[in-house]
Amino acid sequence: MKNIAKQIVLVLCVALSWDGVKADGLSERLVDTLEFHNELTATIGGGTYAPFWMSNNRNGLASIENRSLVWRRALKRDIENDNNRRWKIGWGIEFSNLFDTGGTDWIFQELYADIQYRKVRLSVGQKERGSYMLDSELSSGGLASGINARPIPQVRLELPDFWTIPATGDWLALCGYIGYGIYTDNKWQRDFAAAGENIYSRNSLYHTKAGFLRVGNTKKFPLVVIGGLEMDTQFGGTAFNVKRRADDVSGFNGGTVDMGFNIKDFWNVLIPGGSDMTDGAYSNRAGNTVGAWHLSVGVEGKDLGSSKDWSARVYAQHLFEDESQMFWQYGWRDFLIGTEIELPKNPIVSKVVYEYLATKDQSGPIYHDKTTQISDQISAADNYYNHAIYGAWQHAGYGLGNALLISPIYNADGSISFKHNRVLAHHVGLRGQPMKELSYKFLFSYEKSWGTYSKPLVDPLEGWTVYTQAVYSPTWLKNCSVGMAYGHNGGKLLGNSNGLEMSFYYNLKFHTKKQ
Repeated sequence: MKNIAKQIVLVLCVALSWDGVKADGLSERLVDTLEFHNELTATIGGGTYAPFWMSNNRNGLASIENRSLVWRRALKRDIENDNNRRWKIGWGIEFSNLFDTGGTDWIFQELYADIQYRKVRLSVGQKERGSYMLDSELSSGGLASGINARPIPQVRLELPDFWTIPATGDWLALCGYIGYGIYTDNKWQRDFAAAGENIYSRNSLYHTKAGFLRVGNTKKFPLVVIGGLEMDTQFGGTAFNVKRRADDVSGFNGGTVDMGFNIKDFWNVLIPGGSDMTDGAYSNRAGNTVGAWHLSVGVEGKDLGSSKDWSARVYAQHLFEDESQMFWQYGWRDFLIGTEIELPKNPIVSKVVYEYLATKDQSGPIYHDKTTQISDQISAADNYYNHAIYGAWQHAGYGLGNALLISPIYNADGSISFKHNRVLAHHVGLRGQPMKELSYKFLFSYEKSWGTYSKPLVDPLEGWTVYTQAVYSPTWLKNCSVGMAYGHNGGKLLGNSNGLEMSFYYNLKFHTKKQ
């Protein structure tokens, strides 16, 4: 463990002292630009819920109700607009409103500051972050983390872009991050769980880390391979059981478990170790951990001027929640496999994404820990995204991972849990720009759910959802765009529904400094 920590420190120190380019005595600097974004999106339709992709993969800023209105206002200074060779600064603030049949929510969606020295960035606050190695607009989302839930405020040290390792001839590069944060959905969890006799948590903490290695030099060979590991953990805080039974065998001791935290807990989630106080004789690692292995193999086509003629990539993510799936103890049968193709410039389709999601196995249905009487251990029934203490891998109702595992916010009984985590699903995403002023996006998903191992469905439920959106950005209406979308849910999983979505966007860039 100490060696791993030393290696992390060494990589950061080298990155701080290496630019990857030769200094020329000049510091190129782009014009300092502030960006103001104003967005108003209204959804109206019929059915139990709004069409699936009108509610999901929107960073938690949406409603599952079939009538809603979202108003977003943001002011940002993108750190990428600061091209100073050594120091870069960025920040953002977004204040939003969500109106639906349940009332009105006033939300600070983003509030953050980024400071970067050479290749290393410190990011502090609540910030929307895209999915690593996935197209956030077309993908169904990452298995460990994605863009489905509201962002968790955190302090995060990262190598945001691939940093070329010196003396490798540009063939090897690294990127990654380490962060700690805190959940902000205390009120939502308490109110939602009160609808039934359910578990919820308060003031729990968040840890995230990932590292990726890129192998390849597209200047010399078109093939690029990227692999890495991502792990996130929920820990600390207080867990509650609304039933508050004194005889509760889950370890809640009359309804409450104070998980607490100390300095050692921060280390135990960085390098998985420790245990939870409810483990008893069956000791597990501390906290609620969700992780994923990543692998991507891509090829870039002929270079035409400033853009690539085409590119293609296949990628895979393998989900794990314990060592049995992390280290191939029972084989890797649960995964997200995707194909991403960027086509040569044409007026029909510019990019295609296809994904296949399988989460049925979960190491099998049988689970027990070894004891003095039973020396064999069978680490199965992983129960993805669910946890005995913290309830579920979610934030403010929306799952923190892949959106196709139906989020707790859909549960009418107030249960903060995933009721459909054993699924097989197909997902397709397209986008294109038929005209200079007109672009579109199309999403289609089909999935079949077997429920969970603890509460299986006698008859599996099927569901499908369609979303298609067109955005018109007229040159005569400067800085403005208008969007219209249609969505549909079918099947028994979420029921039948149809909906229309109308959006108005106003984006303004203004300069505070001249070059």
